[in-house]
Amino acid sequence: MVASCEVEVANSSGLHCRPAVVFVNKAASFKSKIVIENLTKKTPQANAKSPISVLSIAVDTGNKIRITATGEDAEAAVAGLKETIENDFIQM
Repeated sequence: MVASCEVEVANSSGLHCRPAVVFVNKAASFKSKIVIENLTKKTPQANAKSPISVLSIAVDTGNKIRITATGEDAEAAVAGLKETIENDFIQM
């Protein structure tokens, strides 16, 4: 199964340091392969379970990203990561 969504990052520091750790930890909780890409900066896909990969796509405030998951829990993974972004990276 494949699931995907696009979301704008509103966090004041974008997807850097603390927010990236929260995002990566959430991604790691799913079995699916998950990639993220910065649509605003047209970056290549990055492994959403790797802090270095996530930081490498330099997501700033207001950037639009695409999250794509492939695997048995793909829909839950995309929904969970989108919710994490929309909740300003507050761990739940």
